[in-house]
Amino acid sequence: MTYLQTFQQYEQELARPEELRYVFRYARHLSYTDLIMMLNSEITPADAAFLAEIAKRLLADEPAQYIVGETEFYGLTVNVDARALIPRPETEELVALILAENNGRDSLKVLDIGTGTGVIALSLAKKQPTWQVTATDISSEALDLARENTAKNGIANLTFQVSDVFDNLSGKYDIIISNPPYIADFEAADMAKNVLDYEPHLALFAENDGFAIYQKIAEKSAKFLSQTGKIYLEIGYLQGARVRQIFKEQLPEKRIRVLKDLSGKDRMIAID
Repeated sequence: MTYLQTFQQYEQELARPEELRYVFRYARHLSYTDLIMMLNSEITPADAAFLAEIAKRLLADEPAQYIVGETEFYGLTVNVDARALIPRPETEELVALILAENNGRDSLKVLDIGTGTGVIALSLAKKQPTWQVTATDISSEALDLARENTAKNGIANLTFQVSDVFDNLSGKYDIIISNPPYIADFEAADMAKNVLDYEPHLALFAENDGFAIYQKIAEKSAKFLSQTGKIYLEIGYLQGARVRQIFKEQLPEKRIRVLKDLSGKDRMIAID
């Protein structure tokens, strides 16, 4: 049997058939061209067994990124596993926004609340080595993963702290960022199984119909923001108006913008 025939055999059973070739290429360190060139050759016994194992895990809805153990984010390669959410492409847009709006500002103190894999903090620290970035998470396991990714990418200007929002923090920050849990419990019924069954619920769901963490940040942000401090948030695409109102009540003097992602959906809040 050829590689192509083997792929086709499994792909017809998969909800996301493209993931099979993605995982195989990544694990075998093959370029897209490499894979194309080998499709019509006879599959080796080792690769046949490997593809069978990949297909089994994908059929059980295990995320492809967890199977390969890594993913790409804003030019970085980071480890991913069940300790934290898989970084989403939309979050790269949040990082790009922060960098664009703060270009040329040196020695800023930056706080990333709910860092997970650490990708926001890592990306900012990598691009702005004069910034002092603090990454926090309520999960010590997630912070361990973020530390691994810091070492993996050789980034030095980054520190970590276990904290539920601001609980274990002090001082003032020039930029506060969060991509917090924002899914309401009632939305679980509509979620994909590869997310619901594998990614950590602590990082997915929030009380008060998904708004609890935004409320916690808003209530204490004035205490932790510098005089000209800014806040950047990722939000669910239907949450823009409510999150804007939550922060307007606590920070009435600030400008609050609801910004769309590349798909035209409300995805970010910028407060300055």
